[in-house]
Amino acid sequence: MTSNMMRAAVLKTPDSRSPNPLSIETVSVPVPLPSEVLLKVKACGVCRTDLHIVAGELPQLLADLIPGHQIVGEVVESAYPHVKKGSRVGVSWIGGTDGTCRYCSDGHENLCDSPSYTGYSRNGGYAEYATARHDFVFPLPDDLEDMHAAPLLCAGIIGFRSLRVAEIQPGQTVGLWGFGASAHLVLPILKHWGCRVYVSTRGSSHRELAKSLGADWVGGESDQPPEPVDAAVTFAPSGDVVLGALRSLHKGGIVAVNAIHLDRIPEFDYDSLLWGERQIRSVANMTRKDARDFLALASRLRIKPQTTAFRLENANEALDAVKRDAINGAAVIVPD
Repeated sequence: MTSNMMRAAVLKTPDSRSPNPLSIETVSVPVPLPSEVLLKVKACGVCRTDLHIVAGELPQLLADLIPGHQIVGEVVESAYPHVKKGSRVGVSWIGGTDGTCRYCSDGHENLCDSPSYTGYSRNGGYAEYATARHDFVFPLPDDLEDMHAAPLLCAGIIGFRSLRVAEIQPGQTVGLWGFGASAHLVLPILKHWGCRVYVSTRGSSHRELAKSLGADWVGGESDQPPEPVDAAVTFAPSGDVVLGALRSLHKGGIVAVNAIHLDRIPEFDYDSLLWGERQIRSVANMTRKDARDFLALASRLRIKPQTTAFRLENANEALDAVKRDAINGAAVIVPD
């Protein structure tokens, strides 16, 4: 490295009304702790969770926060043989766990009592450099380009975990409510499993994308699929779509809610919507096993997200584009 300074997009005070919540600043390159490696950021995906953070819908944990938790980086400093200098790795939302609580001990580290979150409780990847715990980075297959790899690291992994939480089996009929960055990455997996996939989503461009990726039926966000579904995943942070999914669900089915923040759950009729051993389950974070399994599958299936690149200086524009559903697929910030 030739300098100890870098450019970064910094959040000082969360504000849902500000059109430019991030300021582009020159700050010090982070110094890795003994448990960490230093990465040169090659790309960082923009997630809807970032919107909740900058709007203050999640409690502020760090002053002068650098958001971003879908990081593709080149290792520039490492004391760990399994994370070699010059290698390319990915970083996701879970930045670390305590490894000792009851959840970590039984394989549910996504529910850890004391996790750290990349781009939320620790600085993230809207910058030229970032640090990460050595045991929470993932080697990236060579056939995944930076722009395509970045959205896989949260939207893809969490979407894949949603399929697991919904207990989807090959050959089932599956409903997807909302069709943004996460949903468009799981549809190829569902088709690979031989599932029939019905998509309800707002926005004509999202509906066209779902059709192009092989959805068996596509309708508006309030439209019901042509037949009941065995399982469903909701991607929009709206309680209305959760009820829409329940209305279409076979008895014994599961609705997995893929949202870290939900506006509300409206009142609903238990007898007609939930009775019959239907279930609503939240999707909480991800495990490292989810990440490894999904990245291997994404490489094998050659999943390549639809992406739009934004320069670091245009990070606010990237957030706004995601907020307005102005792009198909995923927004990705590229520092260089």
